Amino acid sequence: ADTVDGMPVDDDTNYVVLAQQIIDDYGKAFNPVDVASAWLKYQSIYSYFTAERVSFINFINGIEPPYSAMYRNAYREWIGAQIRGDYFGYINPGNPEAAAEMAYKDACISHVKNGIYGEMFVSAMIACAAVTENIDDIIFGGLAQIPSTSRLYDAVMKIHNDYKNGVSLEECYDYIHSAYDEHTGYGWCHVIPNAMIVVAALLYGEGDFGKSICTAVQMAFDTDCNGATVGSILGMRGGNACIDEYWKKPVNNKIHTSIFGVGTVNIEQAVDKTMKHLAL
Repeated sequence: ADTVDGMPVDDDTNYVVLAQQIIDDYGKAFNPVDVASAWLKYQSIYSYFTAERVSFINFINGIEPPYSAMYRNAYREWIGAQIRGDYFGYINPGNPEAAAEMAYKDACISHVKNGIYGEMFVSAMIACAAVTENIDDIIFGGLAQIPSTSRLYDAVMKIHNDYKNGVSLEECYDYIHSAYDEHTGYGWCHVIPNAMIVVAALLYGEGDFGKSICTAVQMAFDTDCNGATVGSILGMRGGNACIDEYWKKPVNNKIHTSIFGVGTVNIEQAVDKTMKHLAL
């Protein structure tokens, strides 16, 4: 951290900036084809991975959403969409339905079923976090936007119920690792164990920013994605003041991206643009 000059290029943060660009170009009424067009326009294929890269290839071959998420896509229920929904929560504070709807339109170009629900869940939680500090309300506000019959819903409820029944963090960790194997490609990046970790970190972190993101990372699986998602939710919940200078200083108010025509983003200017999108 002492040698970092801004947030290094990363697919997780690229998607937040790209979502802002999509709203700039198409407005809040964007559709899935608009998202696919933006992907082709603003980044090379090497900026996309797993489900996203397969979908990118499908776009090039003329396969449009939602079929782009299905054709030869073995990663369609992985975590890739869940890491893309932050911005839709940011610009819909207190409106989880609108956040989840935008998340659906974004997710369906590359994912199906639980892969889509993961993005809807996170986007809705972020929208809820703008108007309540209660962690339970944030989690249930997110769950309200996905099918109660889904495996993702059941998995999140399992973590929540165990926490309320006194299950320790170590026992929670052991359960997740017994249910999914992070040493396989399927388990490591599947949306369900990673969503379980996000919820566990929110609960056991007790609202503390540093403790929560560190808990998410220490529970393994897709560590950078989960730490970022937890930090995003708690950042919306507590605002800039809840994030210690320890975490902010190394980033130096800059996010480096691989987005064509955007490059390095000034975070304060990106915040100003976000506030303008709230008024659309």
